[in-house]
Amino acid sequence: MIRRYSAAFFAGLGARLTPGQRKSLAAMGACRTAAMGTHVQACSHCGAEFVLYNSCGDRHCPQCQGGRRGAWFQKQQQDLLPVEYFHVVFTVPDTLNGLALAHPAEFYNLLFRAARETLLEAAQTSRYLGGQIGGVMVLHTWGQNLSLHPHLHVIVPGGAIAPDGQAWRSCPRGFFLPVRVLSRLFRGKLLAYLLEAHDGGRLPMTGGQAHLADPQQFRRFLSPLYQADWVVYAKPSVSGQPETILGYLARYIHRVAISNQRLVSIEHGSITFDYKDYARGNRWQPMTLPAEEFLRRLSQHLLPPGFMRVRSFGFLANCHRKEKLALIRQLLEVPPAATGSVVADMTQTQQSACCPHCGQAALYTVRRTPRPRVPDLIACTYGPRPFDTS
Repeated sequence: MIRRYSAAFFAGLGARLTPGQRKSLAAMGACRTAAMGTHVQACSHCGAEFVLYNSCGDRHCPQCQGGRRGAWFQKQQQDLLPVEYFHVVFTVPDTLNGLALAHPAEFYNLLFRAARETLLEAAQTSRYLGGQIGGVMVLHTWGQNLSLHPHLHVIVPGGAIAPDGQAWRSCPRGFFLPVRVLSRLFRGKLLAYLLEAHDGGRLPMTGGQAHLADPQQFRRFLSPLYQADWVVYAKPSVSGQPETILGYLARYIHRVAISNQRLVSIEHGSITFDYKDYARGNRWQPMTLPAEEFLRRLSQHLLPPGFMRVRSFGFLANCHRKEKLALIRQLLEVPPAATGSVVADMTQTQQSACCPHCGQAALYTVRRTPRPRVPDLIACTYGPRPFDTS
């Protein structure tokens, strides 16, 4: 789909794309094709040779997420706790979508900050948990129909470390924190951070939003949002074995805007895909879009290079995760988590190199062709016109 229609898309709407977005689209279009380079493997047992096309490795590519998911399973299993887990979602009003499109890095950083501080502040209140919580936050920017819909999924263990570090305070069964409190805290924090960023010149308003460059106009733009109810919900995620929790986490952490499985047809300049219609009882429906509109929607969800869409906080923050988890297990009087066989089973196919012809683990690499340079990859996707890839 990208290879067929990206040149026409760029001719019409490509001027709005950033260099990073052009690179990601080009990489996904070349993924596992000769354009991405090849490596040839041979079997020392039967002598057969196989040509394998390289993956692009782009984090937005649906074809490249399976391998990352298996590696993530192995890395994260030791971090699981034998407690109930909760799933919290923070959603912003669509009034703010223009800011997210114009300044994605700044807007999404503020979104992470507001959600993190909302959870930490509410949990530290003595009326609720009265301690430090921890969690993993994952940014999703899409809705089912590929429209812009920024929201954060947060997975948190159900409990907190007491301020003196001498006790683990568990959540009541099935209840984490009141969503009304979370919604109001989150609303106030994000709007305050947006005003601060605007006053500091970090949200320059240009183009169709030039009128919002005036501080008073920007405040009037945000004013109705203080009275609106912002959607936040919290529910128990899953229960059961640690591997089940890992599967639940991976489903959100490694999801991309759309998977290949949802694509139905690509013909006559249009693309049809399935989406879940929440307004009609969560029924799956087909949607058909012109190819250029499909690519425009898809490009909205290509994040800036280097932007971290998965972040940890509280006692799961990377700077002290190992020490905090050891303390919690000590307080819970449980041993460290053991590596499960399910993880090994899921990654076995990636670790073994079995010959497709004879089934023996005897493959070795004979030769490689290099991956393309980024300017060449982009030029091949969009045409011969040179592009700035800085």
